[in-house]
Amino acid sequence: MKIALKIALLSSPTKDRPIAALALLLIGVFTLALQDSLVKLMSDQTSFWQFQTLRALGNMVFAIILASCAGSMTLLMPKNWKIVYFRAVILVCCMFCFFAASPFLSVAQMGAGLYTYPLFISIFAGTVLGEKVGVWRISALIIGCGGAMLLLNPWAEDFSTLQILPIMAGFFYAINVFTTRKGCRQESPLALAGAVAVVFLFSGISGILLLHLFPLTLEIQQTYFFVAVGWPALTVIVVAFILLASLLNLLGNLCLSRAYQTADSSWLAPLDFSYLLFAALWGKVLFDTLPSAQAVLGMILIAVAGIVTVWRESRSTR
Repeated sequence: MKIALKIALLSSPTKDRPIAALALLLIGVFTLALQDSLVKLMSDQTSFWQFQTLRALGNMVFAIILASCAGSMTLLMPKNWKIVYFRAVILVCCMFCFFAASPFLSVAQMGAGLYTYPLFISIFAGTVLGEKVGVWRISALIIGCGGAMLLLNPWAEDFSTLQILPIMAGFFYAINVFTTRKGCRQESPLALAGAVAVVFLFSGISGILLLHLFPLTLEIQQTYFFVAVGWPALTVIVVAFILLASLLNLLGNLCLSRAYQTADSSWLAPLDFSYLLFAALWGKVLFDTLPSAQAVLGMILIAVAGIVTVWRESRSTR
């Protein structure tokens, strides 16, 4: 008789569990902050396309193993294919914008840019959903924009337009949050992770082929190695790194998917922004760097604006 390992994290949720969701969120953001820091650390030895392709393969293998252990391969099958794969495409766009400038930005800058996503949620609420954007949301938008300006520091001599890319990632992440909460609540976390792996694999292979068939100039390849080269030389260190990143990515996203499925976003918002703290922590551990006082102030303002935005969103929904 086949003995199935019952893993609650992998099944479709049946009810809200706010305390468990908080714990899962902390584990998820801690894990993903470590993964993102490792990507920056290895960005001079691999490419975004190679990394995406091999990590996606690793995620698919680990997802199949977990589904087998849980006793049902149907956990990998989405209930609503269209919305699940739409979410996966959005996440590919988000990850490209987030990682593309990683060789040039600190992990704290990347994270703070990504965590402008609640500001985009407010904008979507007013323009797409037709909700009334009151004084609280407008104030949060102003505070968040001020924090982003402090972080980006566009008046500095060394300002680069590449710093805008993580904010674009925040735009796509906001769409992902809407999609996960509104359209993927009853999906298995493994189905969500499996769809992301499939789309990431396709995008990675597409990037490799395009850059092989239409290579960029040597100058561009040297300057923007991480995104301008399709398949650099593969080493044992790179393979080991990608396997580790795959494990961290799958664990982090499983935890985040389940957290957002089983608790209101207003309950999760304060701890979600702990990613910024973990990003600064890993930046210190791996690169011996800490954000400047101005950058810290910007990160705090972005976090405050985000928490206020999600809190008001939850009140409006109720």
